[in-house]
Amino acid sequence: MADFLIPDWPVPAHVRALQTLRTGGCSPAPWASFNLGDHVGDDPARVATNRAELRRQLPAEPLWLRQVHGTAVVDAGHVLQAATADASFSVEQGKVCAVMTADCLPVLFCDRAGTVVAAAHAGWRGLLDGILECTIAALPVVPGELLAWLGPAIGPERFEVGGEVRAAFVAHDAQAAGAFRPHGDKWWADIYSLARQRLQAAGVTNIHGGGQCTVSDAERYFSYRRDGVTGRMATLIWLEAPGG
Repeated sequence: MADFLIPDWPVPAHVRALQTLRTGGCSPAPWASFNLGDHVGDDPARVATNRAELRRQLPAEPLWLRQVHGTAVVDAGHVLQAATADASFSVEQGKVCAVMTADCLPVLFCDRAGTVVAAAHAGWRGLLDGILECTIAALPVVPGELLAWLGPAIGPERFEVGGEVRAAFVAHDAQAAGAFRPHGDKWWADIYSLARQRLQAAGVTNIHGGGQCTVSDAERYFSYRRDGVTGRMATLIWLEAPGG
C-alpha cells in the first residue's frame, strides 16, 4: 500500500489534499517504488498500477498536466488530460487538481471558505516567470482570502544555482537577495523563501508547509537533482461536498 502525507494547514473540512511519497508502489529502481510519472522511462503498466492505487484515495482521476516550467493555468473542469500547463484550479466538487514533482516546489491553494482549490508546479523557472502570481490571478477570490501550502522540494542546503539565476530573481525583486547564500562561485538558493516572497507580494500571507528537502530524504522523496533518472510524486487537492 502506498504511503501519503496529509498537508497540515487550517482549511475547511471539505477541502482535501494529499502528497504522495516514493514508497509503497510496484516500480523497481531507479523509479522505486510509487512512481506516478509516465514520462520518465518507467514501464507504463507499472505507472498505471501505481496511479490506480492512488485513484482509490480520490473521488476522480486527477487532471494530469503536461508540465513545461511555464505559467499557464487551466480550469480542471474544462480541459482534457495532458493539457499543457503548470497549474490547475477548480470550483467544482470532485475535480482533482494535481502536479508532479521531484525537487520542484508544489504549491496548493484554497480560500478560507473552501470554494476554490488549486495546485501549482513551481520550479525555479516557473517561479521566476510568475506561475504563483498567475495561479492567484486565475482564482475567483481576492488574494487575502487564500491559504497556501508548500510541499516537499529541494532544500536550501542542496539547491546550487549559478549567478545568473540569482541575478534574475534580484532583478525582479531586490528582496530575493536574502534567499541566496554564496557557495564558491555558485549560490545556494532557498526556493521556499523565494516562494513565500512571491506569495506575500501577491497578497497571500496565510502560508504553511515548507522546510522539507527532497534531495536529503532519499527514503521518502524522489529527487531529480540527486538521482537523475527517478520517479515523480504527486501533490493533489480537491473539493468534497460539505459533510461528505
